[in-house]
Amino acid sequence: MSGRLIVCPTPIGNLEDITLRVLSALRDADVVACEDTRRTGVLLERYGVSASLVPYHEHNERERTPDLVERMRGGAVVALVSDAGMPLVSDPGYVLVQGCVAAGLEVEVLPGPSAALAALVASALPADVWRFVGFLPRKRSGLLEVFAGVETVVAFESPRRVGASLAVLAELDGARPVAVCRELTKLHEEVVRGDAASLAARYADEEPRGEVVLVIGGAPPRTGVDEAAVDAVRRLVESGARARVAAGVVSQLTGAPANALYKAVAEK
Repeated sequence: MSGRLIVCPTPIGNLEDITLRVLSALRDADVVACEDTRRTGVLLERYGVSASLVPYHEHNERERTPDLVERMRGGAVVALVSDAGMPLVSDPGYVLVQGCVAAGLEVEVLPGPSAALAALVASALPADVWRFVGFLPRKRSGLLEVFAGVETVVAFESPRRVGASLAVLAELDGARPVAVCRELTKLHEEVVRGDAASLAARYADEEPRGEVVLVIGGAPPRTGVDEAAVDAVRRLVESGARARVAAGVVSQLTGAPANALYKAVAEK
């Protein structure tokens, strides 16, 4: 069989969550590219798997990728794992997958554990439309941009910053539903659900322990018309422009519906 890459998700906490297909792939691979050889070694030892491990992490992936691609061109099967969960999802692996695709090599992705998906389901928030943003931005402007979306947001966050990030959300909309999911699949797993205001107060002085995933309900859909856009139309009309023309111009600039802008100006 020709060389190929097998992307293997690993447990996010409970080692029993490894799948039989992943164990088989790790046993059969010529080389296992892993984020931390010591951590992967613990997993392999647990299941009696002997494998050739090479470090592959964010600090060496660009240098390591050409060598791994060359091995696969020569017929080797490479298994890619991260410390926990699905590689590439806030973990190394993107450069290697890109390299394989560019070289015409097969990339096989096995299903398995994902902290983002587990948290989304546990949150009891809408899961039909959602967005994963990795780690939340540190700056307030970046947080406000993330929190402005109408879809459910799933994000990783440092325990030290949970209180501060939720405080920003509470200022924007204190009633927004939130789930703070920590230590998923582990002994002390906890899912705390509530509104942004109450959870911001809870974690203001009490940092959650362990790894945290935040799930945030989407912003309520906007109702009515942006007053700033209406004011812009009104100013154009006062300067001599026709109301419909002014509404059309402002609509193109702001994205506000032209008919709604025209009606708002006509009614006043």
